[in-house]
Amino acid sequence: MRVLMFGWEFPPHIAGGLGTACEGIVKGLAYNGVETLFVMPSASGDEDQSATTIINASDVAVDTMATSVDEFLDRVKFIHIGTNMVPYADPEEFSRLVEEDRSRQVRDFKISYGQKFKFSGKYGANLMEEVARYAMVGGTIAMQRKDDFDVIHAHDWLTYYAGIAAKQLTGKPLVIHVHATSFDRGSVDNIDTRVFAIEKRGMEEADRVVTVSDLTRGIVINKYGIDPSKVVTVHNAVDFSGRENLEVQRGVKEKVVTFLGRITYQKGPEYFIEAAAKVLKRTKNVRFVMAGSGDMMNRCIRHAARLGISDRFHFTGFLRGVDVQKMFALSDVYIMPSISEPFGISPLEAMRTGVPSIISKQSGAAEVLRYAFKVDFWDVDAMADDIYALLNYPALAEFANKEGFDEVNALKWNGATAKLKKVYESVVNHQ
Repeated sequence: MRVLMFGWEFPPHIAGGLGTACEGIVKGLAYNGVETLFVMPSASGDEDQSATTIINASDVAVDTMATSVDEFLDRVKFIHIGTNMVPYADPEEFSRLVEEDRSRQVRDFKISYGQKFKFSGKYGANLMEEVARYAMVGGTIAMQRKDDFDVIHAHDWLTYYAGIAAKQLTGKPLVIHVHATSFDRGSVDNIDTRVFAIEKRGMEEADRVVTVSDLTRGIVINKYGIDPSKVVTVHNAVDFSGRENLEVQRGVKEKVVTFLGRITYQKGPEYFIEAAAKVLKRTKNVRFVMAGSGDMMNRCIRHAARLGISDRFHFTGFLRGVDVQKMFALSDVYIMPSISEPFGISPLEAMRTGVPSIISKQSGAAEVLRYAFKVDFWDVDAMADDIYALLNYPALAEFANKEGFDEVNALKWNGATAKLKKVYESVVNHQ
C-alpha cells in the first residue's frame, strides 16, 4: 500500500499538534508496511525522512495536463477563496467586484503557471492564497507521481483542496483526516464561513472521512451533514521515542501546575486562571505556568493581574521539542481545560512523563483515558478541587502517575495506523 499524503507542517518546524501527529502517522504506517509520500508547502531539509519521502511543494512547478489555467481550474472543479471579503455592497456592485477578483486570480495564476511558487508554509495573512496555490501544485504532483500511490490522504482543511485536485486528476480514492473543525476553533455562532465551506467540500468529495475522536465524528455528521457510513474514528496516539532519561533542575521549591497549548478561546485558558486563583486561596505552596502563545495571551496576563495572582503565575511563551518535555518534567500536575478539543495529545505526553493530568470532558482524549481526572471545562470549582487534591495527597498523585503511565504506553501510533491502513484498503478495494 502506497499513500500520497498532503500535510501543512512536519517536525522539527511546527506551530502545533498537527505536524507532530503527521510524523507519528507516517512512522506508524511504515511499521505497518505502508509507504508514504508526504507533501508539504515549505520543507526545510532537516525533516526526518526515515519513515517517509518528503516532497517540497515549493520545488514543484505547476505543470498539469491542462492547456490553460482556466481549464485546470475547471477540471478540478476548483473554488478559489478570496482573501478580501466584501460584506457591504449592493448586488450589482458585488457582482462587479467578484468578476474583477476572478480576472485578477486567473491573471496571477498565469504568472505562476509553469513556474514554482515559494510557499511560506505559515499561517499568515495570505493563508487562503497559499491554500489555493497548494491545490494547483498538489494536482501537479499527483499527475507526476500517479503510478507511485494507491490512495490520497489529506490532513485538515488547509490541504483538502490539494487532495480534491489530486483525486480529480488521477481518479485515486481520497481520505481526509479531520484533526479539528471550525466549531473547535471558535464559538458556535462565530465560525469562519470560508473555512467551513472548504471543510464541507472536502468531506463531501472524500471517499472516507477519518476523525480523531467520536466527539469530532459527531460534529462532522451533525454540523456538516456527512453520511455516517463514511465517517470513521481513529484515535490519536503518541510517539515516545527519544524521550527517556530526561533530567531537569527545578528552580523553585513550590509545586508546579502547567497549562501547555495555544492560548486561544478553544483551549479554555481563562478557566485555568480562575481555577488557579481558587487553589491559591487554599494553599500558597504552588506556582502556575501557562506555556504557549496565542491571541488571548495579553488578555490572560491582565486576567491574572486582576485576580492578584501574578506573583504565582508564569507565562513562558511558545515551547517546542525538548523544551516541552522539560516543562512536563518540571510539573506536578498538568491540566487541559479545553472548551472543545478534538483529541488533545498533550495529556498523553504529560502522563508518559509521570505527571497526573486533569482534562476537560469536552475532549477526544477523555474517550480513551481512564486515569486522567475529567471535569467540565466550565466547572472551575471541580477543577480547583482536583488540582488541590493531586498537590496535597501524595497517594492519589502516585496512583494517577503509575496507572496513567501504564495506560498511555498502550496508546501507540503502530496500533492507530493499523486501523488507518484498513481504511485505505476499504476505499481502494471499492474502486
